Amino acid sequence: MSGMSEVVVVRGRLVLASSVVDDGVVVTSGGRVEFAGSVVDALGAGHGPALEQVPPAPATYVLPGLVDLHNHGGGGASFPDVTTAAEALPGVLEHRRHGTTTLLASLVTAQPEVLVQRAAVLAELAEAGEIEGLHAEGPFLSYRRRGAHNPADLQEGSVELVAEMARAARGYLRTMTVAPEVPGVTGPGGVAEALVEAGVLPSLGHTDGTTEQAEALIEQVTAALGAPMTATHLFNGMRPLHHRQPGPIAACLAAAARGDMIVELVGDGVHLDPATVRSVFDMVGADQVVLVTDAMAAAGVADGRYELGPMSVVVHEGVARIATPQAAPGAPEEEGPIAGGTAHLVDVVRCAVRGGVPLVDAVLSATAVPARVLGLTGEVGALVPGARADILVTDADLRPLRVLRHGVNVDVARA
Repeated sequence: MSGMSEVVVVRGRLVLASSVVDDGVVVTSGGRVEFAGSVVDALGAGHGPALEQVPPAPATYVLPGLVDLHNHGGGGASFPDVTTAAEALPGVLEHRRHGTTTLLASLVTAQPEVLVQRAAVLAELAEAGEIEGLHAEGPFLSYRRRGAHNPADLQEGSVELVAEMARAARGYLRTMTVAPEVPGVTGPGGVAEALVEAGVLPSLGHTDGTTEQAEALIEQVTAALGAPMTATHLFNGMRPLHHRQPGPIAACLAAAARGDMIVELVGDGVHLDPATVRSVFDMVGADQVVLVTDAMAAAGVADGRYELGPMSVVVHEGVARIATPQAAPGAPEEEGPIAGGTAHLVDVVRCAVRGGVPLVDAVLSATAVPARVLGLTGEVGALVPGARADILVTDADLRPLRVLRHGVNVDVARA
């Protein structure tokens, strides 16, 4: 990659894992971080010559590149609908220009042969280093809590389909969302077991299951992994929490609080109220939360009609919903279920901070925590020596000013 041997110095308010350094600096070389810390410490470490031409930038934040585990597309490109890697790339670049330097491309429920084909196509992007891998959202999901998933394509658990998709993805299928109550998912010989054996992380979601069914899946997966599993967009696509029927949300929160689960939150102000996001951070801690976009093709582009797999979506004022038939000619369409998001991950971080989540916590949940889920701690998601030089520079309102990936500047979309 051109430019990777160049020394790059970035200065500003440096957001680290547990603090903000008011006059901080990151020095990179060869596409890797050499130093990240205070300017005073940088001078002491011999980086004075590199700092000479870089003035203080107190009105900017310097963050690690963001890591999105749940993303269906953007810039007009829908990952579940592409037939070539070239068709998917605009979606990757749309989010990269806003600071998401590591991304999983998410599929939605579809016919088995379509899922296998899409997995093979998106694996090409992963092999090229453009994305980190794939997330399959479905097809082993609850009919009742299907959200934007096509009901005709939902199915019982199939270890054969898991094997086919994993084979087509050539090692890049990283996570799959499953509902524990769907027959064939939990227990010996089921989908969860097959996913773990294939190196794919099961994620609990789109479920109408009971607390006990969720607990059974969590116990099975964490015992097999010796590590936490994830919950796909907690609250969304789940039986609501009720004091007499606590359902899966109670199990997920309890598991996250004890370290057995990391919960996704689509904290974009549409999927969840900011107070809900803040409360979950308070309950389980930032180390057990991943902020995600659940973005679809309309992220970064105009309202209108879009496709999300086999489903048609209408985006109005930035809110994506499944298109529903008109009740009568000329009548307005009824509002369908939310069908993904239209925000970038930096927007989700900003929304969380405005809702009362501390900046350091919000950034951690969009960087280091998802990197840990992917097994990439020390490689991405943190500005530490030896890590990939992925950097997002924002203004004081967390709007992107500059993005580097592998130490190379990325064209940035100006807000």
